[in-house]
Amino acid sequence: MVILTGRTLTLNEIYRVVEKKEYAAIDDAAIRNIQANRCTLEAMLEEKKTMYGINTGFGKFSDVIIEDKDLDDLQTNLIHSHACGVGEPFSEKISRTMLLLRANALAQGYSGIRPELINQLIDFINKGIHPVIPQQGSLGASGDLAPLSHLALGLMGEGDVFYQGKRVEAMIGINKAGLMPIELKAKEGLALINGTQAMTATGVITYLEIEKLLHQSEHIAAMTMEGLQGIMDAFDSDLHQVRGHQEQMDVAERIRVILNDSKLTTKQGELRVQDAYSIRCIPQVLGACWQTALYAKERLETEINAVTDNPLLFSEKNKVISGGNFHGQPIAFAMDFIKLGIAETANISERRIERLVNPQLNDLPAFLSPNPGLESGAMIMQYTAASLVSENKTLAHPASVDSIPSSANQEDHVSMGTIAARHALQMLANTRNVVAIELICAMQAVEYRGVTGMSTATKELYDKARKIVPSIIKDRIFSADIEKIADWLEKSDASDVRKNTVKGGVAYE
Repeated sequence: MVILTGRTLTLNEIYRVVEKKEYAAIDDAAIRNIQANRCTLEAMLEEKKTMYGINTGFGKFSDVIIEDKDLDDLQTNLIHSHACGVGEPFSEKISRTMLLLRANALAQGYSGIRPELINQLIDFINKGIHPVIPQQGSLGASGDLAPLSHLALGLMGEGDVFYQGKRVEAMIGINKAGLMPIELKAKEGLALINGTQAMTATGVITYLEIEKLLHQSEHIAAMTMEGLQGIMDAFDSDLHQVRGHQEQMDVAERIRVILNDSKLTTKQGELRVQDAYSIRCIPQVLGACWQTALYAKERLETEINAVTDNPLLFSEKNKVISGGNFHGQPIAFAMDFIKLGIAETANISERRIERLVNPQLNDLPAFLSPNPGLESGAMIMQYTAASLVSENKTLAHPASVDSIPSSANQEDHVSMGTIAARHALQMLANTRNVVAIELICAMQAVEYRGVTGMSTATKELYDKARKIVPSIIKDRIFSADIEKIADWLEKSDASDVRKNTVKGGVAYE
């Protein structure tokens, strides 16, 4: 069980709750803090203290004072009016992560909510009720208002949820799970939707997946080296140490470990003096891709334990402060940065695919075809990879450089962080397909070289992947092969991916 304190949640724990369906619970001390914070809020309401979004309107309406009898209705109206999301819903995985992150943010006890509200979030997690949350509509400040409003609707028994693999009305899912909808009280609607949990949840899933995919890409690149009889001298530790980038050194070391007993690689001058950049510079490029991922990891690890709503109540000092912790700029920058690493992982993979299929660049059968001319082999798979790489380039444009004013110019600078995170996840799916194509081509190439000469590590990967897609003995509908391999890569367990590697960055087992 993962215990939420608001300050100690890790990526490993998120993985356990989201992927492994481990239960979550709120720390007892956190519940006491939440209760004390709520008492402070209620005392301030008794004193008629003016507090934004609690007894005032929202945004441009912040100067409108709300009567006591309407305070609960204010919160319900907030959720109804702000639930303006459009487009396809986030995956259940991201919806589940949003529930977890919102519960953790509220657990610190600065948000003025009742324990009942955070318990509802935890019950949704543990019962597997995942609100249907449209992906589009967030500016990334004042937090992820539209997406989180749809999350809140689910807690209230409104809108739709995913339950037991089906999309149903929220009340149906709640009733089947043996729960009751919650009625929001003063501050609670605002506490639910002022936050960065949509962009952060999407960012967390993106990071965990790109971390895994980078390890997979290293393994597959190593197999491509065998198919092309690549030169191992370019991975010598002395070469990489003198440059000094740790991630580059780590990638080079992992490639050396993966290929340590291969009979298909060559030495400098044996067949050629040096390889093309897409082979020779694997450590330099993928090492830099790791750097973008690790920067994003650092920002995400901070944000998953951040208090991001507004206003915040500090019970021990008897004060309430309106601020801007909901602004998503740190995550927006991190997601735009990781997009560069995702794009380049695909770029260099596609170039290796070209070297595998182009008869002018190797001594393999043209396009790895079993009958060149009559059958096209992997020719159009390279087209698909090139198309995905090109699409990634458009998605890699930074979302965070844009801003547009909202709420009658009261909210005049926004982060667009959720767009950045969504694009990163979309690019990740594209990149996984590119890497899947490289694996299909690399397996075909090593068969021509002789699989008995493969290293222990690449042969293990080959044997597993060959159970997913067979050897190309004649042309077939390759779309199905790409989809199967990409799905297999996505569902592979991280600990299995890390096998036969060293100095991995994988944050989960």
